[in-house]
Amino acid sequence: MTERCVIEFENARFSWPGRTSFVLTVPEFFVRKGESVLLLGESGSGKSTLLSMICGTILADSGKVALGGTDLKSLSGWSRDRFRAEQIGVVFQQFNLLPFGTVADNIMLPLRFAPERRKRCRSPRLRSIELCQSLGLPDSISLSKAANLSVGQQQRVAVARALIGRPPIIIADEPTSSLDELAQSNFLTLMFDQIEAQGSTLLMVSHDPRLSERFDRVVQMTDIATIERRAA
Repeated sequence: MTERCVIEFENARFSWPGRTSFVLTVPEFFVRKGESVLLLGESGSGKSTLLSMICGTILADSGKVALGGTDLKSLSGWSRDRFRAEQIGVVFQQFNLLPFGTVADNIMLPLRFAPERRKRCRSPRLRSIELCQSLGLPDSISLSKAANLSVGQQQRVAVARALIGRPPIIIADEPTSSLDELAQSNFLTLMFDQIEAQGSTLLMVSHDPRLSERFDRVVQMTDIATIERRAA
């Protein structure tokens, strides 16, 4: 695979233990630098497991999963956590904001674990305000508690948190699942504009094929991965 691939799977295999275990096998999957890729799959298709492998929270039993040419298996647990914080910004489906932290505190949180990302912010607090403005949030919101925000506002704060410090990879896990079609379109426009402005690569997972036209490339989970289910 070319050196311009920022996410790369080669014959990667992971098995979940337990009574209803399954094995996920990904013979080949890649995302090029600067691409926006939509990964489509139904519930139970292995999307969450694949994202966990990319983030290094689980390691492939065999094969290779690499980010920017670095095989995640080559890193120790501590180094892998630091590497993930530096390289990946994540927009979670449930947002995962700290409810009693301010908006600014939530946005700046990744910088506490990623010194290189922090260096790319001339002023983290100012950058958090700029990101809020760019994502259509009012100037005054930075001091608001996350628990007091609407769902739409929480969603945009989650995007700002993923973007701060310009990580090379943005992972978005079903971020539009709770939105109607118009709100979904507006949200994606804002997110894409900011990701493009900072030159990050986007991998978004969803079950909704209506999003396809917004992306450089659309990949079906069934085309890149197989699942073998095992009963105890």
